[in-house]
Amino acid sequence: MSLDFSINAEVRMDMGKGASRRLRHAGLTPAIVYGGGRAPAAITLKHNEIIQHIDHEAFFSHILDLNLDGRVQKVVLRDMQRHPAKRMVMHMDFQRVADQDRIHMHVPLHFIGEDESPGVKAGGMVSHLTIEVEIICLPKDLPEYIEVDMSSLEIGESVHLSDIRLPTGVTLVGLTHGEGHDSAVASIHAARAVAEEDEVADADEAKDE
Repeated sequence: MSLDFSINAEVRMDMGKGASRRLRHAGLTPAIVYGGGRAPAAITLKHNEIIQHIDHEAFFSHILDLNLDGRVQKVVLRDMQRHPAKRMVMHMDFQRVADQDRIHMHVPLHFIGEDESPGVKAGGMVSHLTIEVEIICLPKDLPEYIEVDMSSLEIGESVHLSDIRLPTGVTLVGLTHGEGHDSAVASIHAARAVAEEDEVADADEAKDE
C-alpha cells in the first residue's frame, strides 16, 4: 500500500554552522528546498518527524508533501546528511517537482522468486549486484520500488536491466546509453563448495589423461 509523507517546515533566517548547531540542539533539522523555477528557501524541520519518515524505504523514492507557510509544495528528497555515530539527521536537500516535468530518481530493487528459481533449488547462491536503479518518469508515475523476477534463473544466469518489467511511464537511465550499458543486476552462481569440488574433479581428470 502506498504511503503518504507530509513534512512540516518553517522558514529559517539564521544561517551558518553556529545557527545549525543551535537548531539541532532544539530538536530541529536544517534543510533547503530549491528548484521549480523559484528561489531556494532555507527551512527547518522537526527532527522527530523526520526520524519516523526515514524508517520507511519509500520515503527516499516518493513524492513528498512539504507544508511551508500554509502552502503544500510537492518535493523529492535529493540529499540527506546523517550523523556518523548518532541516530540523527544533520541536513536535508529537497527539490520541488511539477506534474509536467520528468524527474530523475534512484529507486530500490525488490528481488522476488529467488526460492522458486531452478538455480537456487539446485544449490546455487544468489548475488545482488546492485540494489537500486536510476529512472526517468513523470512524478505521477514514480514507483516506490521496482521488482526483479528471479524465478526462472538457472545457475550461471543473470538478470539484466533489459529483463526488468518496468511500470508504465518509467524509463531506465542505463538503457538510454546503449546496449553496452545493459548491466546485470543479479545472478545465480554455484555455491563455493560445489565449485571447488568441480575444480578438484577436473584436475584429477587432467592428471589421469
